[in-house]
Amino acid sequence: MNILFICSRNQWRSPTAETIYKNVAGIAAKSAGTSSSARIRVNESLLLWADIVFVMENKHKDILQLQFPSAMQNRQIVVMHIPDEYQYMDEELVEMIQDVVHPYIT
Repeated sequence: MNILFICSRNQWRSPTAETIYKNVAGIAAKSAGTSSSARIRVNESLLLWADIVFVMENKHKDILQLQFPSAMQNRQIVVMHIPDEYQYMDEELVEMIQDVVHPYIT
């Protein structure tokens, strides 16, 4: 299963999620951001690669649907409702990510 995590700048939230799942058997995980200043910017090929796209906030889903309408057709997208107030690998952030993702990967 290929899972893609999206936040704004690909600095704290989505890289944390990628780190959590990148070494889980049967899962390939990547992360990207929607901002022009993102460490890794989301693109159509990343979206097409993903079986499931997890976005941190509704605004990320809106941006993806606006910028990549064809790639987002029939794509499973899950809004995680995680605000941008955590640092990389923050314990609370890790727990929130796992709580949302777990039902989709088991």
